[in-house]
Amino acid sequence: MDVRRLAAIDMHGVKGTLTRRRIILAEFGVGVVALVVVGMLIAWNASSWQWHLVGAWFIGVGLNYLPLTLHAIDLYHPGRLDAELAGVDVMPEIRRYGRLQFWIFVPLALVVMAVRRP
Repeated sequence: MDVRRLAAIDMHGVKGTLTRRRIILAEFGVGVVALVVVGMLIAWNASSWQWHLVGAWFIGVGLNYLPLTLHAIDLYHPGRLDAELAGVDVMPEIRRYGRLQFWIFVPLALVVMAVRRP
């Protein structure tokens, strides 16, 4: 999976509005911070290994939002999102990446995919 394309398709949506770009960029950024902070709080206050595992899961999922955020910041600049999606039939891509978004919930999956496929 191409993490940059996932960010681009998510930012574009059906109509490609500037408002959607802003909302998705905010979602990605808040996702990193909120999930990592919640995960650290859970892990630090955990009384059992199961809760440590839950905290680690939150941190891993939060870190998945980091490459999405970095790509979204880059794609937010004028013309870059359009250039990234030039010649792409957006609707099939929305359906395809909609199914692939479950990988966000696999800790560190998008981080690994982003590193393996710059």
